[in-house]
Amino acid sequence: MWKPLTVLVFTGSVCLAAESRDEVFSGPQPGERTTPFTVFDATGPNTGEEVDLVAEYRGAPTTWVFVHGFERSMIPLMWAVDQYAAEHADALKSVFVFLTDDRLASERRLPTIQRSTNMHSPWTISVDGLEGPGNYGLNRKCLLSIIVAKNDRVTANFALVQPGIADGDLVIAAMADAIGDGDPPSAEDLAGRHAGRRNRGGRQRPNAMRARRGGAMQMNKPLDLSPFDLETRDGLRDAVKALAKEVVSLRRELTELRGAGSRDNDRSRDPRVRAARRPAGQALPGAAPTDTALVSLLRAFIQRSNDDPTVDQVIQDVEAYVEANEDLTKQAIDGWTRILHLEYGTDYAHRAGRAMLKRLKKP
Repeated sequence: MWKPLTVLVFTGSVCLAAESRDEVFSGPQPGERTTPFTVFDATGPNTGEEVDLVAEYRGAPTTWVFVHGFERSMIPLMWAVDQYAAEHADALKSVFVFLTDDRLASERRLPTIQRSTNMHSPWTISVDGLEGPGNYGLNRKCLLSIIVAKNDRVTANFALVQPGIADGDLVIAAMADAIGDGDPPSAEDLAGRHAGRRNRGGRQRPNAMRARRGGAMQMNKPLDLSPFDLETRDGLRDAVKALAKEVVSLRRELTELRGAGSRDNDRSRDPRVRAARRPAGQALPGAAPTDTALVSLLRAFIQRSNDDPTVDQVIQDVEAYVEANEDLTKQAIDGWTRILHLEYGTDYAHRAGRAMLKRLKKP
């Protein structure tokens, strides 16, 4: 009978330093055992509990990602690993383990960041602090390290000082080899699938609306009656049928034109239009955040379809995420100053957002 394999991703192994290109060792090497350790589950099925997942999974296919630092450039690689594990959930698990010296702050922030990145895998926190499990010998120079293992033994080891999507193909190949997948997709494809899953597709407009160019509607060409023999009864009958269809089509297009005209008239109330009409040289107040999680929260905040509890939840997530971090607090203040100036979001969001800004600006 086929025995499940284990894929483990750790922040330990061999790091290739960007400057010196020297090897930096971190974590268990190929052939060594992956011994049990304890984590706090921040987002997974054991949320709020301390668990030993190495022991719980008993050698089942698993991906553990130990994270010493979180940077925007890492996200596509993390998406690729997460997506591959999700597509092979029947044979492969994945877990992200964050190493931090402020566990309480991480417990508050990680769920928000995880929701913004929309990953399948549980996000956990090492109970052993910034150094991680003592018997793993993790190197803090490596932001990420990926260890592939089966039957609780390491088969491949990737530790990355500056992880990015360029590292992904080797990682995915090692994971695929562990579960017997001979034709894995590229890391870029996996990251693209993940990004596509995050983006909600909108409804297509009717054909007449898709024909619009430069704000004008391109109407269908007038019906050509030349193919019909109007001197005969059958020809006249067929021409009338074609004209009836033409009338239906024209009525539909006229309805679309009227709707488009109404939307164009409403554009004067669109904050994006008002922003475009501001005097030349007049800068917008505030600034767009650079932090990925804050950008995601800002986008969630400005949705016109939000109800009041949704707005309150976004604001709660923002304040929990930026708490006690001066740089993130400044980014949040700048970002919300700008979107409130442009009047994005609901009326309730405007009021609640201004109240949040006052709280964030307090010393």
